[in-house]
Order: sequence, then C-alpha cells, then structure tokens
Amino acid sequence: MTRMITLYHAPRSRSSRFVWLLEELETPYELMHVTIRRRDGSGGPDPKNPHPDKKVPALLHDGELVTESAAIVLYLTDLFPAKQLGPLSGERGRGAYLTWLAYYAGVMEPAIQLRAAGQPSPELEAMDRRIVSALEAAPYLVGGRFSGADVLVASVAQWSRAALPKADVLDDYLARVTSRTAFKRALAKDG
Repeated sequence: MTRMITLYHAPRSRSSRFVWLLEELETPYELMHVTIRRRDGSGGPDPKNPHPDKKVPALLHDGELVTESAAIVLYLTDLFPAKQLGPLSGERGRGAYLTWLAYYAGVMEPAIQLRAAGQPSPELEAMDRRIVSALEAAPYLVGGRFSGADVLVASVAQWSRAALPKADVLDDYLARVTSRTAFKRALAKDG
C-alpha cells in the first residue's frame, strides 16, 4: 500500500512538472501550496515547506523527503513500476533513462540558464544537437515510450519554447506530449 504522496508546490514553477508526472501515474496525491522567492522579487520562504532551501519541488512520501527534479522523477517512476514511466533496473532502456535524467540536471538546466541570460555556451549547441538527434531516432527520449525523462525535458517548453532548439521534430514531440490527458489535467490543477 502506497502512503499519501505530498507535493510541495508553487504554481507556475518547476514543481508544476510533478503535478503532470503525478497525473501520469494516476495515483492519489496531495498538493501543498507554498510560497517561494520568485525571480521578480515577490514571494519568499514558506515555513511549512520542508525543502532545505525553501524551494520547490519537494516531495514527501512515507517520511521520505525527496528534492531535486531528477531525483523526484526517478523516485516516483520506480515507486510505480506498473505505469511504465521509467525502465527499471536491468530493463532495456534503463541506461538511457538514467542518462537523460542526469543530463537534464547536470547539463540542460545550466545551459538553459545561460541561454535565458543571453550568454553563449558551447554546451547549448551540443544540447540542441543531442535533443534533436534523440527525437529524430524515436518518438520519445528513451525510445518508443513516454517516460519521466520526457516530463523533465518537455516541461521546459511550458515556460519558454525558446529555451529549447528550433526544430520541427521537437515541435512535433512537444505537440505529442502536451496532448496527453494527464498534461491537460495537470495544467488545470496548476492554475
């Protein structure tokens, strides 16, 4: 029996992607709205937020606190293996899945921040090529099936399509993943 999952969430933030992932998993969860410091200077730390830096996302499940987007994706997709949103250890595609999660956290996030700041970086061109190449080879990042890695990467386009490469194959991919019923439910819940 899975104990209640609580997502500490600030609308229109990085935690929004986890509303989407939880909707994909079709499991009961509680949204605990918290305030965070926003880039425009509004908001601030919320004492009820268990995240050590008072940011979002933060996920609490059965006494376990999980923060950081890639860790939350892995935690949730491993917790609900029957939903097949992440290949399990020993399963074909697990290496690619783990690679995309780590690549998102270690390369994509910093590169996207540089792009948003208007700073050139060789990582940006490499990132663009890697994403486009993966989607030219298969409909999703980890091959033929939608996964938690797709939630991470596609969620970037929710905030800024310009943060990702310009390519028809990427536009088709974004249309495919954002047409999912769970994505639409998540958007409605996010406000």
